[in-house]
Amino acid sequence: MTSDLLPMIAAERRRIADLIDSLTPEQLATPSLCGEWTVQEVAGHLAVPFLVPQWRFLPLILRSGFSLHAANARLAREVGRRPAGGLAAALRSHAEHPLRPPVVGHPGQLTDLQVHGQDIRRPLGLPGDLHPDPLRVSLDFLVGGRAIGFIDRRWIAGLRFEATDLDWSAGAGPLVRGPGEAVLLALTGRRVVLPELTGDGVAVLAGRGT
Repeated sequence: MTSDLLPMIAAERRRIADLIDSLTPEQLATPSLCGEWTVQEVAGHLAVPFLVPQWRFLPLILRSGFSLHAANARLAREVGRRPAGGLAAALRSHAEHPLRPPVVGHPGQLTDLQVHGQDIRRPLGLPGDLHPDPLRVSLDFLVGGRAIGFIDRRWIAGLRFEATDLDWSAGAGPLVRGPGEAVLLALTGRRVVLPELTGDGVAVLAGRGT
């Protein structure tokens, strides 16, 4: 399965590179759906593996108090200060790179690209339909127990999620139902999609922290 995901990953990198190249400076400075990152800083995050040498990661983790999240955020902001065209070029020229992050592997890499692509598109009001096959891979990954750093298990615990356009479901309990793209973002804690979902579980999510 891993090798089957590489063409999907390459396609997503190229889609995001094309997207970044199409944006104005104002759009690049827009807050994304991902925490406090701007659209350009999200692009920086996705380009980090191709622009930052590996030897820099350990010292940065040490300076960040052994917090991978904090180190990741610092790198995203640092690399996000580079010209947007260079970030797009890095994603495009490394589209077929077989990067395989530890633990989460290629499913995690594909999911990172799909989720962050929507983090960019949605605040800008840009269409971002995700292809069904990669979307299904990411939904399975998020509920499969290996999505470390992607989801908070307390956020989705005791709920059933259903994608109306994919014939996909997982979990048991009050229902959270809607388009697969909205379910993907809901699983990763993006509250902005809750109005697009139906079922008794939506109110449960709305009452939870992330």
